[in-house]
Amino acid sequence: MKMLFRNTKILCENENGFEIIDGSIGIDGDRIAFVGEAPEDISGYETVDGKGQLVMPGLINSHTHAYMTVFRNVADDLMFDDWLFGNIMPREDKLLPGDSYWGTMLGIGEMLKSGTTAFLDMYIFTDENVQAVEDSGIRAVMSRGLSGIRAGDEGGNRRLSEAVAEIKKWRSQGNGRITFMLAPHAPYSCAPDYIKEVLECARELNVGIHTHLAESRNEIKNIAETYGCTPVEYMERTGMFDLPTVAAHCVYLTDSDMDIFADKGVSIATNPVSNLKLANGIAPVKKYLDRGINVCLGTDGAASNNCLNMFRDLSFLTLLNKGVFEDPLAVSAEDGLRIATVNGAKALGLENTGSIKAGNKADLIFIDINRLNMFPHNNIISSLAYSANGSEVTRVMVDGKILMENGELKTVDEERVRFEVARIADRINN
Repeated sequence: MKMLFRNTKILCENENGFEIIDGSIGIDGDRIAFVGEAPEDISGYETVDGKGQLVMPGLINSHTHAYMTVFRNVADDLMFDDWLFGNIMPREDKLLPGDSYWGTMLGIGEMLKSGTTAFLDMYIFTDENVQAVEDSGIRAVMSRGLSGIRAGDEGGNRRLSEAVAEIKKWRSQGNGRITFMLAPHAPYSCAPDYIKEVLECARELNVGIHTHLAESRNEIKNIAETYGCTPVEYMERTGMFDLPTVAAHCVYLTDSDMDIFADKGVSIATNPVSNLKLANGIAPVKKYLDRGINVCLGTDGAASNNCLNMFRDLSFLTLLNKGVFEDPLAVSAEDGLRIATVNGAKALGLENTGSIKAGNKADLIFIDINRLNMFPHNNIISSLAYSANGSEVTRVMVDGKILMENGELKTVDEERVRFEVARIADRINN
């Protein structure tokens, strides 16, 4: 399919950062064919008037648990340990085959409607979540969560074997939309020898690592008491950071931790709303950026954030750091947009995504900039960080295919999803 969007505004990058240009953007198959001025010969293109619209790269949710939409609003106003061990894990034990698929479809629908075109997922049921990605047409990096109390642990080995089998089954499908990482869950749920087994599999499969790290003060305390080091140092000793790694949360990093990340090229997926909700603190993103660490943005799951709207997290990301550092330039609107797009693509290893230029994948979102909350157009880049709430997204395209338009999901049956998730929620909450 070939599509030409005329008379639109386009968020592009230049050597100095982002800029808004007026012009056209052409899509040929799954790629951006041209940006700016349309060629004289546009035969074969379906032409669409883009007046009043901004075209920008789709947002990249760099850490979430999409299936956890089934746990939305059931374990709120709790401390982290009570939330996780006392409420979420017991409900996970009640999930049946098929539940994770529908929870993930609900999460994908929510993400698409609010402008997310790719996400990094961690989950516990193999095949179901990946099938949801395949069916919906979104782009995703998939990682089955892994835990093991020691090398050779029966449960840990089973989970790792499941993850490896899933990767081998799916990695060639979806026109490259579906890629994988291995996900040792966290320092407190994975023994060092078990992590080393996971890393060996990752090397054999040529995939990266996705993990939770330095998320809470209790984690910092317990790792220090058990191993005499920080969680980052704990993972570094296993050799984890010799592989491409996305570390979620990273609320509490020492100067030495930051040096390790900068030296090893570890990406931090910050989750400002989830960390606030669980009273885990505020990650000092400005410090990470100043160190040259690649920072990306995630919502975490709907069990801890309650929604998967990246525009909300983008706003929190920029505002929180300004307040914490008492510096209005700590994380600017432009910084935030880069974290939510370009940096996310880099962290997830998504080549040819995250920015708009000819030859890149056509993973695009269209924003109605004439909405009252976006008007007047004094500074459109600022409005994306400080004014937008996700409802302004009118069209979402992944791999050149329109997945959402004017509020209507094209590949997700909303009525069926609501029915199935309501049924699941009734069972696991009673």
